[in-house]
Amino acid sequence: MERRTFLRGAVIGTSVATFGGTLMRGAAYAAPAQPGPGPYGALGAADARGIQLPSGFTSRIIARSGQTVAGTSYTWHNAPDGGACFADGTGWIYVSNSEVSPNGGVGAVKFNSSGTITGAHRVLSNTRQNCAGGKTPWNTWLSCEEVSLGYVYETDPWGVNAATRRDAMGRFKHEAAAADPVRKVIYLTEDESNGCFYRFVPSTWGNLSSGTLQVLKAGTATSGSFTWANVPDPDGAPTVTRDQVSGAKRFNGGEGCHYANDTVWFTTKGDNRVWQLNLTTNTYELAYDDSLVSGSAPLSGVDNVTGSSSGDLFIAEDGGNMEICIITPDDVVAPFLRINGQSGSEITGPAFSPNGQRLYFSSQRGTTGSSSGGITYEVTGPFRS
Repeated sequence: MERRTFLRGAVIGTSVATFGGTLMRGAAYAAPAQPGPGPYGALGAADARGIQLPSGFTSRIIARSGQTVAGTSYTWHNAPDGGACFADGTGWIYVSNSEVSPNGGVGAVKFNSSGTITGAHRVLSNTRQNCAGGKTPWNTWLSCEEVSLGYVYETDPWGVNAATRRDAMGRFKHEAAAADPVRKVIYLTEDESNGCFYRFVPSTWGNLSSGTLQVLKAGTATSGSFTWANVPDPDGAPTVTRDQVSGAKRFNGGEGCHYANDTVWFTTKGDNRVWQLNLTTNTYELAYDDSLVSGSAPLSGVDNVTGSSSGDLFIAEDGGNMEICIITPDDVVAPFLRINGQSGSEITGPAFSPNGQRLYFSSQRGTTGSSSGGITYEVTGPFRS
């Protein structure tokens, strides 16, 4: 199903009215209503963990930085960031990056079919600023270093096979990755104020040891057509990858990235936008731009993004109101949850369990505002299918 966007058919810069959290294309300007509740209804009062949720949803703490995960001997890492879930028999595994340097990496928690924690282990160690990443169709986790000339590491969520550095995927300030099994490529964001958007074309799908790094080329507008061009020197030396191809489109701080149904969405924190690439038509446009939302924008500080089986996007805020907001296929944008008392933190790593009924995420710095104060949560409830 093709996802409609807020700005399709609209002229950038015209007045757009907000009604109940939906950006109405082509609507005449009117006094804007405050963004209203989304498909799950209004947020309730904060629970014992300081989380506001819609009716029917509950939260629990899975892990805290510096403390052992319940029932295990594994100490949870500092600054938990990007994450994903992997089916593990009738249970699942949640992997989580550690955005610290020089002792970053990836940790994981195992659950059985009822959601009980059955283990925890290290997946990757001694890397730098592991921020976001992405899940592959062959059930590995791509953990990305958010540093200049950073690498992508392909890791085993079960911690059995050693992690492998994937040099062919380029050296730059990596953020997130999203696999496209139709075109057999991996999309990559770059966390620079003048960064680019890339795709990696493996020589053999399922093997990331070799291939071609390409960068998106387009004009300066917020919508139009795009093409791909090869990056001559993926190692980023002596010229950084973003400066090697004339006409490469610039994005202001690339963050989360998600692929589904011939579409890839990614966020840019510098201008608080969600971009959409329509891969069947090779066109791009804005799916969200808070500067075009009249009144109080329901989503600010865009960061990590994931999707649900219903087609909803769940976008975590870096700052803002410490919310995870949703954007629905019918263009409603609204808060899904809010964390109170942690304004010095950011929300990271949203990911759904394989059955779609549990959402995992972290507050990277928790109540302390320090990387040692990270808290990882689970929310359970009647998610749309």
